[in-house]
Amino acid sequence: MKAEIIWMILGMAVVTYLPRMLPFVLFKGVELPPFFQGVLKNVPYTTLGALIFPGILFIQEDIWFGLVGAAAAFLAAFLGANVIFVVLGSIAVLTIYSTIM
Repeated sequence: MKAEIIWMILGMAVVTYLPRMLPFVLFKGVELPPFFQGVLKNVPYTTLGALIFPGILFIQEDIWFGLVGAAAAFLAAFLGANVIFVVLGSIAVLTIYSTIM
């Protein structure tokens, strides 16, 4: 393996490791204010939304296909369905939608 590839891998490892390690070192034993705790608790949900939303809009040329599937999934999740039923319900709704359209 070339030396430049090894240096690139090591550089990527450092760049990936530092942002994950620094908060643990800098905030060890520090109690954050409740506002920041609330913000940090919502980060996973916002990240997941940012990853999923473009996929909903661009899954097919027909934008309604993704919106109908997302609406079915949101409704099933809102009603308290298990995750597998949310996924299967969305697939079923999209199957019916694709046969109708």
